[in-house]
Amino acid sequence: MFKGILITKDDAGYQAQVQQIDNAVLPEGDVTVRVEWSTLNYKDGLALTGSAPVVRRFPLVPGIDFAGTVTESSNAAWKIGDKVVLNGWGVGETHCGGLAEMARVKGEWLVALPAAFTSRQAMAIGTAGYTAMLCVQALEKHGIQPADGEILVTGANGGVGSVAIILLAKLGYQVVASTGRLADAAHLKALGASTVIDRAELSAPGKPIGKERWAGVVDTVGSHTLANACATTKYRGAVAACGLAGGMDFPATVAPFILRGITLYGIDSVMAPLEVRRSAWARLAQDLDLDKLESMTREISLDEVPAIGQQFISGQVRGRLVVDVNR
Repeated sequence: MFKGILITKDDAGYQAQVQQIDNAVLPEGDVTVRVEWSTLNYKDGLALTGSAPVVRRFPLVPGIDFAGTVTESSNAAWKIGDKVVLNGWGVGETHCGGLAEMARVKGEWLVALPAAFTSRQAMAIGTAGYTAMLCVQALEKHGIQPADGEILVTGANGGVGSVAIILLAKLGYQVVASTGRLADAAHLKALGASTVIDRAELSAPGKPIGKERWAGVVDTVGSHTLANACATTKYRGAVAACGLAGGMDFPATVAPFILRGITLYGIDSVMAPLEVRRSAWARLAQDLDLDKLESMTREISLDEVPAIGQQFISGQVRGRLVVDVNR
């Protein structure tokens, strides 16, 4: 038996509860990990509340991230005592995840914990920070340089947005943070944003094409925000889209793409190949300011998790939450 959150769906309804879980609930896998830390992302909020059909198998342990130590392995790549990190791969959706003391997964889903990070720091980064790094790498690959102009980051108070600001600022970019919580402007500037704007400037239906402003964009919101970001991106600029907090729709036209030659990069962190993951984690170890990361991180216990799910859905969580699954 081990302690964890178990999501069930039956005649009593949809429930996410902390309880003792039988080892038999763990799915097949060739590596077993003693989880040390997990974290919460927007997708976890959806899973915990049942607000969207994220969980597609019941009963299921949620949590799309974890960091811990290998306790059993029949996979040649891993041995007992190895420190590992997992992000995505359907864990917490169709495969039991990281919001528990134990996890069993496929060895090819794991990445070695970079020496630069503790397990707790790796989960302060989590899928949110790893996704932010993938977005930054997409803009870099496109050739966007700090001298090219402002980089817009939408959903700036969320996990992806916050880490993207830290990374971009350290790399020398001028970051404009878009948020619905202007009261947090000082916090966003402390992370590295040079300017903070109200999300209302981007969230309403806009024109097919607008005045050029952004050299690049990291968008976590989708819907009209993404459409307006594309419409105001500079000639041959790029937009990295990785989220849908504002909606899954994309009410745009082809105008920015055929008149300005902009590029829209879709950022997938869930099924990204191993070499892409390793590259992102290596860059995080090199370029992430850990002091700033800690300034936006709050620690909670496993028992506190179920009540926080709704806060994610309503946009009340700032920065990153790390979960000590052993208390």
